[in-house]
Amino acid sequence: MKRNTSQPLLPLRKEKRDDTAYDLYPSFHLLDGSIQNGYETLAEELILKKKVILDGYIGVDWEEVIGSLTSLLEKKRCNVATFNIADFLMPEAEILSLVRPFLGGDDPIFGYRTDLELLDYFKKEKLYNLEWDQNADLNIIYGTGAALTLMDGFLVYFDVPKNELQYRMRARDITNLGISFPKDAKPMYKHLYFVDWVVLNREKKRLLPHMDIVVDQQRPKEPTWIKGEVLRKALNRMSKSYFRVRPWFEPGVWGGQWMKDQFRDLNQNVPNYAWSFEMIVPENGLLFESDETLLEVSFDMLMYQEKENILGRAVKRFGDEFPIRFDFLDTFKGGNLSVQCHPSPEYIKQEFGENFTQDETYYILDAKQGAQVYLGFQEGVDQHEFKQALENSYNTKETLEVNRFVQKFPSKKHDLFLIPHGTIHCSGTNNLVLEISATPYIFTFKMYDWQRMDMDGNPRPLNIERAIQNLDFEKKGGYVSENLISKPAIVETGSDWEKIHLPTHRLHFYDIYRYDFETTVDLITKGQCHVLMLVEGEALELKGGDIPPQKFHFAETFAVPAATESYTLINRGRKKAKVIVSFVKDEAC
Repeated sequence: MKRNTSQPLLPLRKEKRDDTAYDLYPSFHLLDGSIQNGYETLAEELILKKKVILDGYIGVDWEEVIGSLTSLLEKKRCNVATFNIADFLMPEAEILSLVRPFLGGDDPIFGYRTDLELLDYFKKEKLYNLEWDQNADLNIIYGTGAALTLMDGFLVYFDVPKNELQYRMRARDITNLGISFPKDAKPMYKHLYFVDWVVLNREKKRLLPHMDIVVDQQRPKEPTWIKGEVLRKALNRMSKSYFRVRPWFEPGVWGGQWMKDQFRDLNQNVPNYAWSFEMIVPENGLLFESDETLLEVSFDMLMYQEKENILGRAVKRFGDEFPIRFDFLDTFKGGNLSVQCHPSPEYIKQEFGENFTQDETYYILDAKQGAQVYLGFQEGVDQHEFKQALENSYNTKETLEVNRFVQKFPSKKHDLFLIPHGTIHCSGTNNLVLEISATPYIFTFKMYDWQRMDMDGNPRPLNIERAIQNLDFEKKGGYVSENLISKPAIVETGSDWEKIHLPTHRLHFYDIYRYDFETTVDLITKGQCHVLMLVEGEALELKGGDIPPQKFHFAETFAVPAATESYTLINRGRKKAKVIVSFVKDEAC
């Protein structure tokens, strides 16, 4: 497969590494032998079956899969009959017509979350009249949607992580579901986000209890696989202990150098890193490891199977949507983010079909002297004048006098800036922002981007009209310093620890606390999933319940499910540890 990225493929094996640094490949340990690798071992497993269904996600290289397996099986004198489920798809023109209402027309970024089902893509009469070849030793139906037939068979599901999908997308090496041609990266991503991922996530959720084998197909010619029963048991165990997702990193026009300097295992041959997706359900994967062999499945598999154990009280509101997002925004020696805001709950539901909106906070993990955050309007800003200034800047390419309209505040380590929907904001240069937010993550309405081009030298799309429809012009003047900059308060103390509340805004459905401690601190989940990060210190150890001792390093994100109930954090560094804990407010459930 072709990939357009500076990041390496996930290694087949987890190499021994420096145990004092941020881990790019955090893995959940399974019994030895749980994970197999190679088409040879998979063919050995399938040869004893008479009827096999190979289904999977968008982006799977089905030519490699079926070519490798049939070649190996035929060498073992197995007579194989194959059926490509793509032969039963609706005509491409009809599929394009089917998805068009959800693609947002000419909007370069936004569409509407589809209500299509995977079955809508297929000719049902042909799908349901398929018959096995009685003369074959082994029948194989393969391709995305193969399990939609009425045939019974041994179900093997192939998955590809979202980061790899996007690397292949940028290389124009994959297409959208049912489409024969690769789109450019941005329209393809929009099609993936609002249509393909929605449709295929529903099907993945339906199939998860029935998967006999799950295959990670991200490495060309080197798949790893696990029995479905073993995976489901591992997900259950994870839902009562802890999890850390595999992070992934992206450069950007405003990106900085902090992550390159701090995370030594990152590829250094890139201009910058703007983002790290630390914990975002729609983007991240979960790594499992046995005998040092790595296998990745999508984070949402955990939620589909174990939402009650993970979310506890919050499951009533959020179902299998994990509600809290952690990610990094790095502007060290970089640039300002775009001037932006996020939609109201009503707007995001009506316009995009999302269930909740993108309410954010900026936790300043690190900052240089003189760093600042733009937040809220200046007193006396006129809505019409502001809109006119934005449109004039867009049309004439003149610099916008941002300080005339938007307030700036100095930022320093451990500050928390509150950004409920409708708040104008952006990070200035020389901040490392830990963005603690509601999970939606692409619904940013950019109003002004400092007249920059994107990484490919093209203008970055702005959303001035959408922004104006969502901006809250009452978040201005003294209201901002009083209500949008969190005021920490010590709420509990022990022999060598403090529990500090960093209050969020009334519109945020999640809360944030910090524990500062020298040795240990005990926590109780109280029916909520805790999302944590060591924001100062070197390392800590997590213990409790069914959790084998787990070590986490500075700036690593991890979660403790509601079902874990209680746990202990042990400082394994030489100086005081400071740990952020975020969870859904009880009153927001």
